[in-house]
Amino acid sequence: MTRVFAYCRVSTAGQTTDNQIQEIAAAGFKVLPTRVIAETISGSVAAGERPGFKKLMDKLEAGDVLVVTKLDRLGRNAMDVRGSVEALAGIGVRVHCLALGGVDLTSAAGKMTMGVIAAVAEFERDLLVERTQAGLARAKSEGKVLGRPRALTDAQEAEALQRLANGDAVAAVARALKTSRATVMRVRDSQPA
Repeated sequence: MTRVFAYCRVSTAGQTTDNQIQEIAAAGFKVLPTRVIAETISGSVAAGERPGFKKLMDKLEAGDVLVVTKLDRLGRNAMDVRGSVEALAGIGVRVHCLALGGVDLTSAAGKMTMGVIAAVAEFERDLLVERTQAGLARAKSEGKVLGRPRALTDAQEAEALQRLANGDAVAAVARALKTSRATVMRVRDSQPA
């Protein structure tokens, strides 16, 4: 007999998975309370790193059905969702997503849907990279200095080198210039031998 499991996730302690459980029941899936895995964890955490999802993976067997209300329950992004669905399909578990009309994501139609979602995710990622590169190029063309600001000015670096040459300890130079020992050592080590 096919066992049906539900995976429900919320992001904060002030939220509840009750609505997700009700949606699954309303869709006609009969899930025993012992087969509902509910957890409170950020969606930014990969599915494979979630304690509740790991527990679920240990329980599932070939022929089981897993129901989720939305794709984002299964992962932090399209690639993570795809990996989760493929891992579940690999052990013979069918995955149904209510937000996609209850489609079995491991079926031919479900695989096509996952392929489209993965393509859209890759497109969005490529657009983000393009926008980031264009923004950096614009900032450079406007003369903006990119990256971490320097810890010491040229004058302070010269003072640090002079103090070190006079025999002052690295820690004493760092205190005098109100910076870290690592910064003073980096200035010292950047000088030609």
